[in-house]
Amino acid sequence: MVYAGKLRIFRSLYWALWFVVVPLVLASAFVWLFTPAAGSAHTGLLGAIQSAVHEQPVPIAIVAFTCFEMALWALRHRLPFSSFAQASTRDDIPKGARGNVERAVILLNEAVAIREKHAKEISQNLGENDRNELNEAVARLHRAVNESPFREEEFEQALTNADRLIDTRYSRWRRSETRDYIESILIAILVAMGLRAMVVEAFKIPSVSMVPTLQVGDHIFVNKFVYGPAIPFTHRRLWNRMPPKRGDVIVFAFPERPEQDFIKRVIARPGDKLEVRNGHPWINGWEVPNCYVGTYQYEDQELVPTRHSGDLFVEYLGEAAFLTLYDRGTFGSPEYQGPFFVKEGDVWVMGDNRNNSHDSRMWWGGQGGGVPYENIRGRALFVWLSIGNNGVEWGRLGAPVMGKPQLPKSMVVLQTGVDRCLNSRPSLEDATPPDKPIAPSTIVEQQLD
Repeated sequence: MVYAGKLRIFRSLYWALWFVVVPLVLASAFVWLFTPAAGSAHTGLLGAIQSAVHEQPVPIAIVAFTCFEMALWALRHRLPFSSFAQASTRDDIPKGARGNVERAVILLNEAVAIREKHAKEISQNLGENDRNELNEAVARLHRAVNESPFREEEFEQALTNADRLIDTRYSRWRRSETRDYIESILIAILVAMGLRAMVVEAFKIPSVSMVPTLQVGDHIFVNKFVYGPAIPFTHRRLWNRMPPKRGDVIVFAFPERPEQDFIKRVIARPGDKLEVRNGHPWINGWEVPNCYVGTYQYEDQELVPTRHSGDLFVEYLGEAAFLTLYDRGTFGSPEYQGPFFVKEGDVWVMGDNRNNSHDSRMWWGGQGGGVPYENIRGRALFVWLSIGNNGVEWGRLGAPVMGKPQLPKSMVVLQTGVDRCLNSRPSLEDATPPDKPIAPSTIVEQQLD
């Protein structure tokens, strides 16, 4: 009993290793190897593969996983320790014959399925002698598989004969191995596209507008289900969970150029009055609470490599607490922007890098504008890959976008200040803006306190 238990554990580990871990590692390595370097040109077949991996790494990884899985399955009887992990229920079957026994069982099941599904067509297209010969070959193979003791020579003859007759007599109703592989790959592609369209999608961060929450080169997963699954090729959802919460980081189609995707943080919802004073948002006459952390530094490689520094804050908006940066190296924000009024069906967004973000405040020629619900792709989840100037940034892997603020490795010196601000965060009531704008006289009283 102890031996049998250990054997079951070994077999479970074997299957998990070869058919979960190994194809997952190989698929990840494939995506990593074919991810193009920053600024490289996509030319030829290699360029086409690199471009596909760059644009859609998750669907490509799913397809690669499926292909590696099928390849390993085809070699399953030649893998190390396969004779132990795939041992037959009968000890009298030689190790070298176990693969053919498995193939014989599959062949018998296929013959029975064809006979049951196409009985009428078989009787019309095959003569009685042909049907009897085929049925006898199938019955003989069945006896050879189940005979005890196992007679390998008789089994091999029965398998060869049954395989030949099934292939010739049932050829029009059989599914070829090539067809099975093609269908598996197509199903993997459809699953990948379905997941991408309705559940989760990968995006790459191209700019510094969300620093420090997101770094250039971060690859993130976006939950497309959270606001209601979108119906592909339409602007509709199966059900609607709009609007997003204040503080949500969302990916959306840029209203001025819908073919371009943006990522920003939701600041105001329908019915809100939004004002911005020195980059700090006021909602309905109420200032979003903040806590000063210290001086933050980062590099912007977009045009000419430039070192930036600015004031880092933790802001509190509802249940969310997040980092915001006020860059000193840019022109900064005007002393006052607004008032902006959020219409029904829209949300207004701002980048966490407040002085270096093209967001709702600047759209439509500086008049400002919101993000229509139908433009919203989903809510950011976490960083699953980050590629910086020096290669993979392993410390960024798994960094949450909506959870506890996480500083990059170069700025961990500020973590104490971030923790101090998080520990002194206001109550939920004090971090929630009023539903209606505060009267001007009340604003003056608050400023005098």
